[in-house]
Amino acid sequence: MIALGGTMGAGLFIGSGAIISAVGPAAIVTYALTGVLILLVMRMLGEMAVANPRTGSFTDYARDAMGNWAGFSTAWLYWYYQMVVVGFEAVVGAQLLQRWIHGVPAWLLSVMLLLALTLVNLVSVGNFGRFEYWFAGIKVAAVVAFVAVGVLFVLGLWPNATIDFSNLTAHGGLAPNGVLPMLSGVVVVIFSMVGAEVVTVAAAESKEPGLAIKRAVNAVIYRVLFFFVTSSLIIVTIIPWDSIPTGDSPFLHVLQVLNIPGVADILNVVILIAVLSCLNIGLYSTSRMLFTLGSNGECPKWMTSVNKRGVPVWGVLSCTTIGYGCIAVAYFFPDSVFLFLINASGAMILFVYLMICISQIILRKKNEREHGGKLEFKMWLFPFLSIAVTAVIIFILATMLWDSTSRISLLQGLAVWAVILIAFGIKTVRERSPSALTPGASTDPNESPLTETRNPEKV
Repeated sequence: MIALGGTMGAGLFIGSGAIISAVGPAAIVTYALTGVLILLVMRMLGEMAVANPRTGSFTDYARDAMGNWAGFSTAWLYWYYQMVVVGFEAVVGAQLLQRWIHGVPAWLLSVMLLLALTLVNLVSVGNFGRFEYWFAGIKVAAVVAFVAVGVLFVLGLWPNATIDFSNLTAHGGLAPNGVLPMLSGVVVVIFSMVGAEVVTVAAAESKEPGLAIKRAVNAVIYRVLFFFVTSSLIIVTIIPWDSIPTGDSPFLHVLQVLNIPGVADILNVVILIAVLSCLNIGLYSTSRMLFTLGSNGECPKWMTSVNKRGVPVWGVLSCTTIGYGCIAVAYFFPDSVFLFLINASGAMILFVYLMICISQIILRKKNEREHGGKLEFKMWLFPFLSIAVTAVIIFILATMLWDSTSRISLLQGLAVWAVILIAFGIKTVRERSPSALTPGASTDPNESPLTETRNPEKV
């Protein structure tokens, strides 16, 4: 349910309109291709996580495979990505609330939402899980209901409806803008389908991490693929693909055609829950990234401090502070600084996925040796499929250079990554300087006494 909650956000309910407008009915193919790509990346991550479940998840695996620089940069890249998501979702959530709450400034509503979910995360990891379970459950129920009534309409079983598939071909064909937008659309869609990777972070704090990860990878991704592909198919079948205004939810337009009373308020509630779910997951995952970084001596050690319920309190509070900062930036500089933060975060998750793929290829033999030559959960057709997935991600990053919109995201993301690597270099130089050493001290962060207690619940 956490994996479902991480993927089914505003990108599905609102962002799907943008890809349908750009690609046409063939958007269903774009969603299918993207879903398969994420499925394979999750399978690679699942192999490592089942073999060695850790709260640091993919950041620890990058460190094991390529060294401290890789773990450091992967953790901070993911932290940056999720922190911007936290600020962005708080801002969007406030805008949704203003449909019902008048006279209260948007920034104050954003602060209230962030404060409420901060309290949820501070109580206990179980509390976080319960909230996310219900958030995800409501979203799943909403999409299932949408698909169900959509199928009834398409099959002519809905009041005043007749069987009609003409919208799939009547407005320029299945791919009215050609095949290239269908393929390049993967760049756009991938950002609305990410989030399942957080389950490998959360699973490390569960009673049976290996079982939890296997279930998530085997079942959840297929369900996500079903939800995205089926929803987009229903949308382009019921309404003309070129009739969706930019920025509008195609779900709203479909429900209006179905003439369901109170549809705008219903959808607003669903999207608000989707936003709160992503905000909840963002706070959880970023605090765990700081815990891992603190355990490796790559951010202040007090980030590893946990309360009696195993919650890294200072990590959660630090992330909350950054979230408030993002809200302030969105208020004072909506078209400059905040826009830069959002654009720079766009390529971050692709960088993280690339590091996951490379780590799995490198660590396969090591994990096999540690488990007696047999892994409980494996990536299919290794090494050929792993190499192919890695190549596809590199290709997607390369194609971002050719699109004026995504080029900005890629270049700003590379700039942030460069700053992170420079920070790692400065940190390394300082640790190796004579003044930084004390007799008997180790400069290897992996030798920290906290290394063996990376899971918050075990500290």
